[in-house]
Amino acid sequence: MQICQLNKKNNKNLIVFFTGWSFDEKPFRFLDCADFDVIIVFDYNEISELDLDLSVYEKKYLITWSMGVFVAALMMEKFKDFDYKIAINGTISPVDDEFGIPVRMFELTLKHAQKGLEGKFYQNVFYDANDYKKYENNPVQRTIENRVSELENLYELIKSTEIGDEKFYDVALVSEFDKIIPSRNQTNCHKKSNTTVISLSNGHFPFYNYKSWKEIIELCQSI
Repeated sequence: MQICQLNKKNNKNLIVFFTGWSFDEKPFRFLDCADFDVIIVFDYNEISELDLDLSVYEKKYLITWSMGVFVAALMMEKFKDFDYKIAINGTISPVDDEFGIPVRMFELTLKHAQKGLEGKFYQNVFYDANDYKKYENNPVQRTIENRVSELENLYELIKSTEIGDEKFYDVALVSEFDKIIPSRNQTNCHKKSNTTVISLSNGHFPFYNYKSWKEIIELCQSI
């Protein structure tokens, strides 16, 4: 895993954000950090413990997206004392015909990962052409080879790991027009753990609807 301290200004509030597969911190730099220190975790070629001293913060928030929902749940003990935990368009069963990406769909994505990363995959991640153009202004900088191997390693981890139905996330945001993980499957998974679900009229990457990390947290806490 790689860690980017996107905003480190000795604030009293902390956000730890787990990205999805094939992403890095670049597409999220537009979000205003305000009075939050923000740590972004990405690149799941290897899964390791977060060796960070988080005890200095008064308020701590975990925000996870896509495959990051699963990866963060693998180390849930690290986040037990966080004040609020949010899952966005992802599940703890990321490859599953009922609770995640259908197996055949995922395996086709894996088989054609290199070609998909050259264009089609990212077009499906975003809600429309306008969002995709915004992404192209600040695209991921990782090599395609690195991103392909990440997906291979994630699949091996997913097949060998089972996370129980214990409630971990406080709330889940589920986009109605998600082309990556069916919204119905996301909702099915979150219902198993009695996690509150908020529906969004958006695609897999909903972040361009917000100006700051704080907006996302306030949306989740407004219910």
